[in-house]
Amino acid sequence: MTALTVPARAERDVSPRPVPWRRMAWVTWRQHRIALAGVAALLGAFAVYLELSGLQMHHAYAALIACHPADSTACQDAGALFTGSYGIKGVIAAILLQAVPALIGAFIGAPVLGREMETGTFRYAWTQGFGRWRWALAKLVLLAAVVTAAAGAFSLLFSWYFQPLFAVGYTIPFTPMVFDLRGVAFAAWTLAAFAIGALAGMLIRRVVPAIAATLAGYAGLAFAAGLFLRQYYTTPLVTNKPDLPGSAWAVSQWYAKDGKFAFPARGSQLVDAVMQLCHGGTGRGPGISGPGSPAQCLTQHGYTLWTNYQPGSRFWPFQWIEGGWLLALSVLLIAVTIWLVRRRAA
Repeated sequence: MTALTVPARAERDVSPRPVPWRRMAWVTWRQHRIALAGVAALLGAFAVYLELSGLQMHHAYAALIACHPADSTACQDAGALFTGSYGIKGVIAAILLQAVPALIGAFIGAPVLGREMETGTFRYAWTQGFGRWRWALAKLVLLAAVVTAAAGAFSLLFSWYFQPLFAVGYTIPFTPMVFDLRGVAFAAWTLAAFAIGALAGMLIRRVVPAIAATLAGYAGLAFAAGLFLRQYYTTPLVTNKPDLPGSAWAVSQWYAKDGKFAFPARGSQLVDAVMQLCHGGTGRGPGISGPGSPAQCLTQHGYTLWTNYQPGSRFWPFQWIEGGWLLALSVLLIAVTIWLVRRRAA
């Protein structure tokens, strides 16, 4: 009997094909849809409030600018009523909105990897053809893009809402309370908060401590930017004119005499100088020779008030500078997070 021979077939590659990106995006959506729905509900509730309150404010502002003559008692009273009523509402809305990026970073960014690290489900995920870095990249990039886009759209609504308060001079665009809620800054801060949370979750690998670390890290970064960094994005202008443009941001002020620094324009040194020069060092009194106001008295004694300020025309350059470094920081934090995922032992 002739032996039958079967030709040998080429050995086939049995390694699994990587899961497509669209499938990974679908899995990410399924895992985090509740958290994203929470963000949508939070921003949606804010949006409804700003829309309703903003319509009332814009109608009131239209009636205010239609009041003539503008210097009449009735118009002045209407202006005071407008700022007193809507100004407080605007401040409350801005304060509440300041917490939104921190909440997104804490309750979406921190758990995105931290929960899987804490429960150990990442080991199963890594066996499903995702790959470590693709698994982390799909999660982080998709969620970061969604929350950043939502924040960017919301900042447009807030800018529209707050516009009448800028117009009446209630506040200026550079005010720390509202600067990072408008333009590109709000989206950039939201992205940075998410990146901080993702890194904290990967480092700590427990959700609750990662949430606390995210809130602390975001608060520290926000205070550092608002109190120290932002004023030095560009070199301030210097003037000795007493009246600055309405939208200018006075960074610092001081008094000088004969071209030399004398004392700051606020604080204990100013109080001591006023008491000595204008009240004879005895507190309240008729003064030595100066007019009624401390500023006029100091001017009479040869002191000049100087001001470092940022003009209102620099608002958008400042927005792009802040948005740029926050974007770079966020990309760096996400890259470090993915690097940690690749080095994590199963």
